[in-house]
Amino acid sequence: MTDDAAEPTARNRLDEEESPYLRQHADNPVNWQPWDDAALEKAREEEKPIFLSIGYSACHWCHVMADESFADEDVAELLNEHFVPIKVDREERPDLDSVYMSICQQVTGHGGWPLSAWLTPEGKPFYVGTYFPNEEKRGMPAFPDLLERIAHSWDEQREDMVERAEQWTAAIENDLASTPDQPGDAPDESALELAADTAVRGADREYGGWGGGGSGPKFPQPGRLHALMRASERNGIGKESYREVATETLDAMASGGLFDHVGGGFHRYCTDREWVVPHFEKMLYDNAEIPRAFLAGYQLTGQERYAEVPRRTFDFVERELTHDDGGFFSTLDAQSENEAGEDEEGAFFVWTPEEVREAVADEMAADLFCDRFGVTERGNFEGSTVLTLAASVEDLAEEYGLDESEVESTLETAREQVFDAREERPRPARDEKVLAGWNGLMISAFAEGSIVLNDEYDESAANALAFVRERLWDEESQSLSRRYKDNDVSIQGYLEDYAFLGRGALDLFQATGDVEHLAFALDLARAIEREFWDEDAGTLYFTPSSGESLVARPQELTDRSTPSSAGVAVQLLLSADHFVADDRFETVAERVLETHSNRIEASPMEHASLVLAADQYSRGALELTLAADEAPESWRETLAETYLPDRLLAWRPATADGLDGWLETLGLDEAPPIWADRSQRDGEPTVYACRNFACSPPQHDLAAALSWSPDEA
Repeated sequence: MTDDAAEPTARNRLDEEESPYLRQHADNPVNWQPWDDAALEKAREEEKPIFLSIGYSACHWCHVMADESFADEDVAELLNEHFVPIKVDREERPDLDSVYMSICQQVTGHGGWPLSAWLTPEGKPFYVGTYFPNEEKRGMPAFPDLLERIAHSWDEQREDMVERAEQWTAAIENDLASTPDQPGDAPDESALELAADTAVRGADREYGGWGGGGSGPKFPQPGRLHALMRASERNGIGKESYREVATETLDAMASGGLFDHVGGGFHRYCTDREWVVPHFEKMLYDNAEIPRAFLAGYQLTGQERYAEVPRRTFDFVERELTHDDGGFFSTLDAQSENEAGEDEEGAFFVWTPEEVREAVADEMAADLFCDRFGVTERGNFEGSTVLTLAASVEDLAEEYGLDESEVESTLETAREQVFDAREERPRPARDEKVLAGWNGLMISAFAEGSIVLNDEYDESAANALAFVRERLWDEESQSLSRRYKDNDVSIQGYLEDYAFLGRGALDLFQATGDVEHLAFALDLARAIEREFWDEDAGTLYFTPSSGESLVARPQELTDRSTPSSAGVAVQLLLSADHFVADDRFETVAERVLETHSNRIEASPMEHASLVLAADQYSRGALELTLAADEAPESWRETLAETYLPDRLLAWRPATADGLDGWLETLGLDEAPPIWADRSQRDGEPTVYACRNFACSPPQHDLAAALSWSPDEA
């Protein structure tokens, strides 16, 4: 390869990318390349190993490693001379992240970001890690020394490196394939109880949640909460400990530092067992999935505090993570400028007593605010305070000689003043790429909020769905792109994009009765079958069949920071099957559950979404066919207050003529069973409640339909 031919990639090319994370590194002296054909060809032709660095814009340790090493001229010289440096945004390319994170976890016993991997020119890994400091400390090698050692090994012991890369690639394939030779029967309803029992045994009963080995960190686990709450209400299963563990965790997340008590919304996770100090980035997916768990908790318990948390979170998303045209942005950074003008993690969110008193006009109100949220001179985070609920309203009322209502109104006024003062601070950076899958999660949350809180959150959901359909969905090819940013559309959609967005469209149909949303959900379900279903393997892959070929084709079976895309896809297919003429969607869902039955049953807590899908398959959905052109207010109130975790709201027009129009929109020749012969009766809105082929008589009272039992037939 000539020098002239190499020139196009012999420089930092990240200024050509739309990803905010990649652009953050465009000024590095490192000759960063995006993951593309030009970079990979450069590695092959120059016979250089690839240094792959994967992170995301709100990642704290990504920023640290960038400041320490990637901005360092000497480190850059090592990287540029001996490697082809490639930078990847994991939010844009979760497929690459999945492949190389798999081997990092296998080899090191842990994962995280930044993910650092050294690959052969063919993309096969032979050395992996996460963050490396610029100077040796805490048993970690200095990054420059590590680069020199790896470069030397590549020159002098290349055969050993290549042999290791082959072995590690085989390990990745084995880990990501995970398809047993002898699939079992699809898990039955007992999988839910097994998951709940496992969750109870592993729970921190003192501080709530899971994980940490006694010290932290604590991550939100919405899937586990849904499994616990569903199991707590199941006849023959209900154990008080299920509900207790769920509510203890909800209380911990709502009262600790994970929740932003001033502006609403959730941070990524907490670093300690007590849920006090978070990593301060705010991710769209957390602010979708956590509120859905709180909405379920509100319906299950009737506790108003579980409704207030999603309300304030939705306000935050509408205010700070919403594109002017309706889509949802991805993240807010953990860092922002402090008073000294330096980037500091959490600077936007933490407080001192002096800062509170400057913000709150009334001295007593400022003191009350500090007592309520634990703001002290000593602080709990580097001399400042992460706000937590440190004192109850009842105790404060007694201490200050006030009525509880006076305490609440005073605190709300103080909170508004603190919020206004915070708005004057330098803001965290916002990653303004719009991802199809994450938008799907948020659409589901707003749709569910519309039903449970009986509010107009469906408008935000509908605007976002329209945004994504217009910009990322190709009607002609029936295909979905993953990312939109500043009029640039890129990256083929992954299973999570189709599954999450499909569920969001279906949930919005349930909230609004708009058949266009159902039609889009069915289009996405058909695309999942076409692009991700492998009949021979009996599984759904994460990457499309028409997509880029990597060293292994990943699956996503476990719940991580987002739900398992395979689990959500199975749930979507099972629900969509009610609205089509054949049963092929259910057949695909059944095969996936059979293929992975042993894995689900062996480790149910890590496969919460697949457990919920298996429960949906074995028990069947609670079909509520709602024959009405407009739902009575009493129906909406009943739906809002009743915990029905497996319900499927199948709106249909009141008359047969109206249904014919819907069938034409959906491209159906005849009505599927969920609609057939279930029209409005006596000229009034009518509901049919059905499960496993047994249906209530036509009812005009939704509550009466829900209380009907097959024994009454």
